[in-house]
Amino acid sequence: MKYLLLICGDENLELDAAAAAQLNEDTERWVEKTSGVRLEGHRLRPSTSATSIRVRGGQVLATDGPFAETKEQMGGFDILECDGLEQAIEIAAAHPVAQFGTVEVRGFWD
Repeated sequence: MKYLLLICGDENLELDAAAAAQLNEDTERWVEKTSGVRLEGHRLRPSTSATSIRVRGGQVLATDGPFAETKEQMGGFDILECDGLEQAIEIAAAHPVAQFGTVEVRGFWD
């Protein structure tokens, strides 16, 4: 089954150079370890560059910024092909961002 991992964290969290380098290394190792099940993944630009779209009464409404105003924002995603939810959770728990942010796991409709 396919699962989407939403990688979320506080965009205002400032890491020093050493911590940022370590996070990058840890993430690269995680990507290598999941190469058998990870189909795709990407970092996203900051939520300040988002545009939220709604259609109301046939009119397109575009708003700068994210839809949700929360402390944590989606900073990336990964798509996995797993045997089941248990494997997806295990892989999500090993993602470096899970140590200080949130990794949301969602299954795709069949």
